[in-house]
Amino acid sequence: MAGDSGEAESLHGKIDPKNFGDRVSRSTLPEKLQKRKGERFVSDSTMQNTKKYRIQGESSVLNWMEAEEGGVYKPKTKETKLAYEAMLSLIQQQLCGQPLNIVRAASDEILAVLKGDNMIDSDKKKMEIEKVLNERISNQVFDKFVSIGRFIIDYQCDRGDDEVLYDVDVGVAVDFEDNEDEEESDFDEVPDDDEEDDDDYLQLEANDVAGMGSGIDADEGMTLNVRNIDAYWLQRKISEAYEQQQIDLRQSQKLAEDVFKILAEGGDDREVETNLLVHLQYEKFNLIQYLMRNRLKVVWCTLLARAEDQEKRIKIEQEMLELGPEHAAILEQLHATTRETTKERQKNLEKSLREEARQVKDMTGADGEDHDNGWLMSQRPLLDLDTLAFPQGGLLMANENCEVPAGTYRNRMKGYEEVHVPALKPKLLAPGENLVHISSFPEWAQPAFTGMPQLNRVQSKVYETALFSPENILLCAPTGAGKTNVAMLTILHQIGLNRKEDGSFSHNNYKIVYVAPMKALVAEVVDNLSKRLEPYGVTVKELSGDQSLTRQQIEETQIIVTTPEKWDIITRKSGDRTCTQLVKLLIIDEIHLLHDNRGPVLESIIARTIRQIETTKEHIRLVGLSATLPNFEDVAEFLRVDLNKGVFHFDNSYRPVPLAQQYIGITVKKPLQRFQLMNDVCYEKVISVAGKQQVLIFVHSRKETSRTARAIRDTALANDTLGKFLKDESFTREILQSHTDLVKSNDLKDLLSYGFAIHHAGLVRTDRQLVEELFAHGHVQVLVSTETLAWGVNLPAHTVIIKGTQIYNPEKGAWTELSPLDIMQMLGRAGRPQYDTYGEGILITGHSELKYYLSLMNQQLPIESQFISKLPDQLNAEIALGTVQNAKEACKWILYTYLYVRMVRNPSLYGLAANGLKTEDALEQRCADLVHSAAALLDKNNLIKYDKKSGYFQVTDLGRIASCYYITHGTISTYNEHLKPTMGDIELCRLFSLSEEFKCVTVRQDERMELAKLLDRVPIAIKESLEEPSAKINVLLQAYISQLKLEGLSLAADMVYITQSAARLMRALFEIVLKRGWALLAEKALKWCKMISKRMWSVQTPLRQFHGIPNEILMRLEKKDLAWDQYYDLSSQELGELIRFPKEGRILHKFIHQFPKLNLAAHVQPITRSVLRVELTITPDFQWDDTVHGYVEPFWVIVEDNDRERILHHEYFMLKKQYIDEDHTLSFTVPIYEPLPPQYFIRVVSDRWIGSQTVLPVSFWHLIFPEMYPPPTELLDLQPLPVTALRNPVYEALYRDFKHFNPVQTQVFTVFYNSDDNVLAAAPTGSGKTICAEFSILRNHRKGPDSILRAVYIAPLEALAKERYSDWKKKFGDSLGMRVVKLTGEKATDIKLLEKGQLIVSTPEKWDALSRRWKQRKHVQQVSLFIVDELHLIGGQGGAVLEVIVSRMRYISSQVENNIRIVALSTSLANAKDLGGWIGATSHGIFNFPPRVRPVPLEIHFQGVDIVNFEARMQAMTKPTYTAIVQHARNGKPAIVYVPTRKHACLAAVDLMAYSSMDSKDTPVFLLNCGTQLEPFVERINEPVLKETLKYGVGYLHESLSGTDQDIVKTLFETGWIQVCVMSSKICWGVGLSAHLVVVMGTQYHDGRENVHSDYPVSNLLQMMGHAGRPLVDRSGKCIILCHEPRKDYYKKFLCEAFPVESHLQHYLHDNFNSEMVAGVIQNKQDAIDYLTWTFMYRRLTQNPNYYNLQGVSHRHISDHLSELVEHTISDLESSNCVTVVDDVFLSPLNHGRIASFFYISYMTIERFSSSLTSTTKLKGLLEILASATEYEQLPIRLCEEELIRRLINHQRFSFGNPKYADPHVKANVLLQAHFSRQTVGGNLASDQQEVILSASRLLQAMVDVISSNGWLNLALLAMEVSQMITQGMWGHDSELLQLPHFTRELAKKCQENHGKKIESV
Repeated sequence: MAGDSGEAESLHGKIDPKNFGDRVSRSTLPEKLQKRKGERFVSDSTMQNTKKYRIQGESSVLNWMEAEEGGVYKPKTKETKLAYEAMLSLIQQQLCGQPLNIVRAASDEILAVLKGDNMIDSDKKKMEIEKVLNERISNQVFDKFVSIGRFIIDYQCDRGDDEVLYDVDVGVAVDFEDNEDEEESDFDEVPDDDEEDDDDYLQLEANDVAGMGSGIDADEGMTLNVRNIDAYWLQRKISEAYEQQQIDLRQSQKLAEDVFKILAEGGDDREVETNLLVHLQYEKFNLIQYLMRNRLKVVWCTLLARAEDQEKRIKIEQEMLELGPEHAAILEQLHATTRETTKERQKNLEKSLREEARQVKDMTGADGEDHDNGWLMSQRPLLDLDTLAFPQGGLLMANENCEVPAGTYRNRMKGYEEVHVPALKPKLLAPGENLVHISSFPEWAQPAFTGMPQLNRVQSKVYETALFSPENILLCAPTGAGKTNVAMLTILHQIGLNRKEDGSFSHNNYKIVYVAPMKALVAEVVDNLSKRLEPYGVTVKELSGDQSLTRQQIEETQIIVTTPEKWDIITRKSGDRTCTQLVKLLIIDEIHLLHDNRGPVLESIIARTIRQIETTKEHIRLVGLSATLPNFEDVAEFLRVDLNKGVFHFDNSYRPVPLAQQYIGITVKKPLQRFQLMNDVCYEKVISVAGKQQVLIFVHSRKETSRTARAIRDTALANDTLGKFLKDESFTREILQSHTDLVKSNDLKDLLSYGFAIHHAGLVRTDRQLVEELFAHGHVQVLVSTETLAWGVNLPAHTVIIKGTQIYNPEKGAWTELSPLDIMQMLGRAGRPQYDTYGEGILITGHSELKYYLSLMNQQLPIESQFISKLPDQLNAEIALGTVQNAKEACKWILYTYLYVRMVRNPSLYGLAANGLKTEDALEQRCADLVHSAAALLDKNNLIKYDKKSGYFQVTDLGRIASCYYITHGTISTYNEHLKPTMGDIELCRLFSLSEEFKCVTVRQDERMELAKLLDRVPIAIKESLEEPSAKINVLLQAYISQLKLEGLSLAADMVYITQSAARLMRALFEIVLKRGWALLAEKALKWCKMISKRMWSVQTPLRQFHGIPNEILMRLEKKDLAWDQYYDLSSQELGELIRFPKEGRILHKFIHQFPKLNLAAHVQPITRSVLRVELTITPDFQWDDTVHGYVEPFWVIVEDNDRERILHHEYFMLKKQYIDEDHTLSFTVPIYEPLPPQYFIRVVSDRWIGSQTVLPVSFWHLIFPEMYPPPTELLDLQPLPVTALRNPVYEALYRDFKHFNPVQTQVFTVFYNSDDNVLAAAPTGSGKTICAEFSILRNHRKGPDSILRAVYIAPLEALAKERYSDWKKKFGDSLGMRVVKLTGEKATDIKLLEKGQLIVSTPEKWDALSRRWKQRKHVQQVSLFIVDELHLIGGQGGAVLEVIVSRMRYISSQVENNIRIVALSTSLANAKDLGGWIGATSHGIFNFPPRVRPVPLEIHFQGVDIVNFEARMQAMTKPTYTAIVQHARNGKPAIVYVPTRKHACLAAVDLMAYSSMDSKDTPVFLLNCGTQLEPFVERINEPVLKETLKYGVGYLHESLSGTDQDIVKTLFETGWIQVCVMSSKICWGVGLSAHLVVVMGTQYHDGRENVHSDYPVSNLLQMMGHAGRPLVDRSGKCIILCHEPRKDYYKKFLCEAFPVESHLQHYLHDNFNSEMVAGVIQNKQDAIDYLTWTFMYRRLTQNPNYYNLQGVSHRHISDHLSELVEHTISDLESSNCVTVVDDVFLSPLNHGRIASFFYISYMTIERFSSSLTSTTKLKGLLEILASATEYEQLPIRLCEEELIRRLINHQRFSFGNPKYADPHVKANVLLQAHFSRQTVGGNLASDQQEVILSASRLLQAMVDVISSNGWLNLALLAMEVSQMITQGMWGHDSELLQLPHFTRELAKKCQENHGKKIESV
């Protein structure tokens, strides 16, 4: 045992002999060192001087154990140290990778031989060295030993006698049933197994490393850093000191308290030391010495750490200051470490005050409601999770005793002990127990068992449950019992559920996941299942670290075979429904892995699955397969298996071949002798069965296979026993001789002829197959193999020997015990089912491990939970996934883990008091403490934000990255702390090497030579010395990229381990840097990611990424001084000449043009003075090849500032194969700063390909900022105006619900009600602007009924118009007798309505169509009040029409005597002054209130979700939405949730229902009224899903819902019977519901035409936000916006500030010019320019010139721009035959122009009609031309709609030639034909069909006019017939009877068949 000083300690008397062998622990990183890991990376200078203090025993030269081994050589000088390391390296090569203590012991022996005086003859020396190494060596190697020996000049040969030390009195604590041996109780000494000690860490403090020859004073090792002392420091120290005794938590706690008491109260030092010796015993003298040296620090720092509150802490500090300078110095040290700058303190103080205020607010509730989520009623204790975790990991032994079968006996030999366990006799078949014959299976299930006559006993017992019931199953059976076939039965059950009536199978509705523990096993299972399930057409695919699947491949796969880690990663990705949603069966193989270090992963995925079952109410069958376990009931409970139905437990008597076991424990102390004895024992065991049975020996490295085989053969030769293995005259000898020549491996060649063979993954396939065949046929007697044979190939032997149980574990950086899984698998190969009555398994191990392996193989080892060790990271994964949102949910989550099951069964093992469960809530409190401790740790490391008062969690970017890339919180913390934007490649590599994943990597002495060689071969300099682990990690990473070969076993293992993690760690680094916006470092990190995955350097030619180019050519290309871009210009011939390989030119040319290359173009528009809109066009410029590019190529789009320091915007762009020939447009905004930078850079860089990047500089030299915006209108603090201010009792009666008007209405009242001025009122949605408009209507009405006073109200959207019409019809129509009308869009009707109406409600399009001919329509001229609502929509999609009608009304007002008052309403605007000026309002008539001015104050929260895939992102938002409602809408306050589409409305409602039913199983959370009262309403609902969700208090609304359903949902929501209403985004305008909380769940919708996801317009979001807060009810409203992370800043800016509106009229001028020309307003080009001066666009040209593509604002610039605009527009109209230009000035409308204007259709449609229609056009052509109309371009194409359209096309009368399913014109055609065929289309397609039909009538009328102008009678008649077909919904050839109501096709057919009969008879 190494004490704290690193000195030697005796182990005498420390361990109770009965517990001998318990400590099978290998190393764990001392907790203290974990805490210090963050200090290792400060700056260049400090990093070079700072060591990583994590040295292990075996790598320390001062290892005391080796000192005790007698004469261990220690080099004294630098030169001898180097020579000694060279010798160790050479010995390690000969020993094929052994632990360092064996290598060092061998080096001592060899040095003794080389330096000994008694041997002068070099041959003798060579023989002695060979004896030491147990291996022949060449003369060359011997010479190397001699020459190295010469350099070692400080060797002193003072060795003691060479006697091998044995521990004679040692044994194993095993309870033999016959109690044959009593001597075990007399043991008083324990063997010193130094292999164990070599694996333990020396417990070193930060300044406690006595470096090799560094001259550090020994006293320095005793200093203690005060920062490390917390409340539990002493307890940890004592636990570490007693690690071997494994004292439990309570003992160490008591001991720590006693020690603390002695230190604190004990008087003088001598007295204290004596008391400590009594308590801790003499053996702990080092610890005592350490505590005495740091006594003051330990006492006072512990007191401070234990202080309950700040007051007590200050009191203790005061006391310390009074006690003198020593105490004050401790205090000074403490404060020095935590001192902050004044600025930081101030900042932190402000932050904490804000946080506290927020928490207080949360506790009391914003509206004063009680906080019912009380999480921390009192301060919870913080548990030390590292102390609670089991340091032994999978080698934990929870039970003390091991009962072995009867007949077990023990033999003592010299140097080792044997325990023999006899084979269990197979049980006889019980009465009634029959084996199931395959022929008795259902016929469809038999093909999976082809070639098998019957099931075995285990399978037969499980058969009924597995194949015919959906029960969860836990099967515990020995290895080889055929568990895979049971899995197959459960798979067949699932396939059977999807069997159709015709016997075929449907594979689209399910997925099966098979989780296997190892990649080798995954491949084996895939192979097995694929072959057996081929008859069913089932696809089986592997999903592991090596083999990832695309989304499409996953969709096409039915059975996914994966590892636990990979499935954990898949299910961690929130919303990835493609995988998890369809899973119906989850099979977990080797579930006893729960006990292993990887167990937490299994717990996590099973808990996640069970929670998913409970949430979605969809059953997923869980099947656990395992070895025989003692506590299988616990595992069954965890898997939710019914103990009576689904648990099947079989003991070892059910093995196919009974297993006799031998356990051999080596008791020799010295490592080398122990190693040699192991070889001898192995030989003894082999020779005992030689010639009788075949032997399979498992060793743990490839080189060791040949070494062991040779050693046995050579020993047999020496002992003349070789004949036993092979008879001279035998037939076998000939076979072996003949096959020897076929072998490629020299080692195998050397052995095969003697009957020996080797097998490992390094052999070529033919050699492996040959060995397998020869062994299977009995020709090879002894086969030495690595464990790959145990996993990959089923090759049994009578005897299996496992030679040694220690393997190098790179994760721990040490030699550790084999995993139980490997041991079971290897011993499972013992016994050949066809030939043997029993098999024999022999395990050779260290003596201390005997008890562990005996327990393991005889079902005495209970499976425990390792979950605590990974609790913080697993909790973070759940928080990032969104399944856990607060501490209460986290506590519930723990209830689903195996940890909880075991805490109930064995509380004391998990740190609870043994009687802890007596109080009811003890376990609950324990779970809460665990959650609190883990969450606090995550919060400290910035992975989550944890509100300790409310218990709510919020994941941070770092937390998301950690979860996504499977990274520990420690690593993320390190990165977070040390990342700097100025890092270069060297620093980045250095930071990578500090990852916590590599905390156990150390530099062993025997590796240093090889590392030094590698150091010279890697390209990037390494500054640290090779002593540093970080240098080793760095070297190995670079060696991997450079594809260098390694010699050492442990070094190669370390490289594999480091590079397995490298890709994801570097990806995580890249994403962190990307989030921080550091451009140069992000570029470097991404480059490293790609170099690691491609294993090439970025300076090498990009063509290395293609397979199939000879290395010679690549090297030639790399020598050429030619930029990569220049290769694109070379032809294949020129390329051939360039490399002097003419033939290869064509291949190179192909690859160069397959290399991903993109062309970029950008268009920049300033929106405000600080925001630019960028429209980036990406054009792919390469040839797509599926084998090279797959289905998709990902790119990063990054916008960088001028200095390339900051990333201003980044997004992930996926280029899909099907869109390779199209341009892609990305639209985004970037900030811009003054002074204006010269340029920005847009960089598009491939995520996968090195060297694939395009950079586009965007110059700003021409950029002109928009003018500054004037300040908003201040809301005055006026006395609220009473309703009586209207001074008219009739008017006052309209507002009887009000006492007074709100502040906004009060301030604008005078202008609206008491004047006729034009006015603009801009205020946030929900400010009561509609009432303001009503003031102006009342003013208009007050003028008297005699004058013809018409008021027109324009609502930009149909839904708003409907809402306003129904409201005002009641208010003004019924109460005031005003004639309120709403325009219909039918011209003749609308003219009559206009004539009749006094208050006309219309949409812009309808008013535009009606007012175009204002000169002829006097009623238009008589309008006295023109109200435009939501005028800010002028910047939106239909804004051009809005602008045109307002401009027209202003123009009419100037032309006629009647003054038209214009009243405009809008949301808050930045440029309201321009808008107000345009409508003719003076400065007194412009009210522009800031966004924060609301009658009900609004809190807005933004939450980014960083998931690229749209559907996955929407799915991930459902849980945060639920949490937001629970958290912010307490006490039944109503909540509205907005989602993009009707599909999402339905899904979100179902999810909210599921979450609420999970939270409270009795009464639904969101149902605010009893269910019985709700029933009558629910019964009237038509939509089935809505019926269900309403029962849980969740309703939803979307545009396709029937009117009745909508009304019922609205009524229930308004009356407060249901709490939640989910709405599709489209109806945010038309539905006037308001709520306390509004959640906007996603801010994007799918734009099918562009196949992109576009953002909601800001105006839509403002409208949604306006529904938050109920006037007169809520004191404040809340709005939570969940959006895609990259858009968060954009929305923050424009939703919290007033936003500017711009005109879009320039894109829509053609139709407006045409209509004005037809109306006679524009008669020449000057009129056209004059017309433009009335528009809003004209006002904005000077204010924001760049937005309108102007390069200046002078009169000349504007004049030229307008002239050019007019010229272009008229030129287009002229070419469309709509207008003719006379004398280049005068404009005259033509017939086509008149038709377009009259029917309100686009000039392009008319042009298409006139050019496409011919006299011979038939019905099919006519429909195609009709569907090609421009009006249908706006028809929405939704996600996944293409499939529906494809199916519809297949059922139509007219076919389509190569239709584009995403084309709106194709969709219009299909919907028209479906309408004629009376095919019902559902959902969104039904509303689209209505839209198509409405436009079709108008278009056909125009078409008839176009045809008539050409004089084509037949075609005109055909067009008229189509018009009739549209009206009647039938084809022309259908029966005329179909025009009658209630007639169906069947009825019409019957009538025709019964022609002339009476109708009754039909």
